[in-house]
Amino acid sequence: MADDQTLTLGLIQHAAPGLDAAAKAANVDKCCAMIREAAGRGAQLAVTQELFASAYFPQVEDEARFDLAEPVPGPTTRRLAALADELGIEIAASLFERRAAGVYHNTSVLLRPGAGVAGRYRKMHIPDDPRFYEKYYFTPGDLGFQAWPTEHGTLGPLVCWDQWFPEAARLTAMRGAELLMYPTAIGWHDSETQADRAAQQDAWRTVQRSHAISNGVYVAAVNRVGREGELTFWGSSFVVEPGGRVIAEASGDADEVVIATCELRRIESARRGWPFLRDRRIDAYGGLTARLGDEG
Repeated sequence: MADDQTLTLGLIQHAAPGLDAAAKAANVDKCCAMIREAAGRGAQLAVTQELFASAYFPQVEDEARFDLAEPVPGPTTRRLAALADELGIEIAASLFERRAAGVYHNTSVLLRPGAGVAGRYRKMHIPDDPRFYEKYYFTPGDLGFQAWPTEHGTLGPLVCWDQWFPEAARLTAMRGAELLMYPTAIGWHDSETQADRAAQQDAWRTVQRSHAISNGVYVAAVNRVGREGELTFWGSSFVVEPGGRVIAEASGDADEVVIATCELRRIESARRGWPFLRDRRIDAYGGLTARLGDEG
């Protein structure tokens, strides 16, 4: 790695209302325009929020909403691949993938100039909470944790609920990822108090800062904004450097392109100062494959 190697990110945060074909087309148009803005501001990699092409549909279980899914490659990935070719940048995008009849995934893809779909990651951890009924829609990922080498750095694709699991961050970093990317759809339910809301958002920031520190990597979280049904998405997309400092952050309620430059040489110095990877007791971690510690 060259001492001056940098990766300039463009995080694409926006409202994405609607579930019909016209709304989906408008959301894709908006995202593409914002990616174009990011490239004009120097971004080498644009990262979308989770399921950017429509409203966050898993708030209810509705069979008709499976119609939002599309194959990969498919119409949206072809549109983004053409944009990557035109702008000469990489795009990491989060999509509702139709793999086969009855098999759907929450999938992140990497579009590279001249290469089309150059990487695919299927969300591994699938939540099931009030207004986040993802188990109804998404088959758990079966491609494992990944690291995508690119001209500007090695990318670690993960998605939303994955961001709460230290195992996912660690295994992705161990594969060589220098940047963990978390496209996200997280918001407050109408029933939550202001104290609950503040605590939840603080936990969201804290866990991702901890991934950056404990793995000595950059972390980017890209959230949506806007009110949808009983949820208000809080935006606040941000980038963290390996020491845990937030180096760029979006507002909580507006469409916004966030530009951040990651100085990848800092990974080396961070890991020398805090050598967590060196001091891991790999001989003592067998219990991690059990559900709970009392299993024989």
